[in-house]
Amino acid sequence: MKVALVMIICSQIAGDCMPPHFMKHYDNFYECLIGGYEEALNKTKEIGKTEIVKNEIIIKFNCYYDTNYKKQGV
Repeated sequence: MKVALVMIICSQIAGDCMPPHFMKHYDNFYECLIGGYEEALNKTKEIGKTEIVKNEIIIKFNCYYDTNYKKQGV
């Protein structure tokens, strides 16, 4: 079963989060966890220090077993 990575970006100033965003599937939980930290770091750098500090942006992620995953061509 594939493991899905979902990312959520929130502003502590606004007290609100964007809707969860599916990132990709992984073969196991460990790879998803590593991928989540890497994607969160990349997104933090992409948003930039000014916006992160101004809006107190935090990035959360979750890995879960995707029971609805269908292989391509099946």
